[in-house]
Amino acid sequence: MSPILIVIFLAAAAARITSVAVSKRHEAALRANGAVEHGAFNTKLLAIVHGLYYFAAFGEGWWRQSQFDTVSAGGLVIFAAAMLMLVWIVRLLGAVWTVKIMIAKDHPVSRHWLFRTVRHPNYVLNILPELVGYALIFHAWWTLAIGLPVYLVVLIIRIRQEERAMRGMLA
Repeated sequence: MSPILIVIFLAAAAARITSVAVSKRHEAALRANGAVEHGAFNTKLLAIVHGLYYFAAFGEGWWRQSQFDTVSAGGLVIFAAAMLMLVWIVRLLGAVWTVKIMIAKDHPVSRHWLFRTVRHPNYVLNILPELVGYALIFHAWWTLAIGLPVYLVVLIIRIRQEERAMRGMLA
């Protein structure tokens, strides 16, 4: 396996660990203000599936002895764009952004054009491109073909739980 792919794996893992640390900080503040978590089991499942997807794609790349090439470069561009989208979404949502569904008593709803234009931008513009780009980086075709549909099932459940938790807030 190309050494640059190992560096990309470590950088991607570091980026995700950083996002979880930000989420934990926001979660603590939200809980202190009386926020309630929704869909806790699914959130744990989503975290497990996300981690497994990362390791599966890296493992498949290792098994294939993938080299950094134009497919990897394209995947890296998609992945980097997805990470930039995550940063933007976290900045837009501020202290209410978490990896969990946390609803506060006075939960603010973003009226930013991104949230009015794209339904679930965190999932559509961050998570899905992240997973596709990540698989492309490592030439992880099996992970993409099997892992992404599995992830989508858990993500669809998550989206439904989030919509249910926020029902009535968007009026």
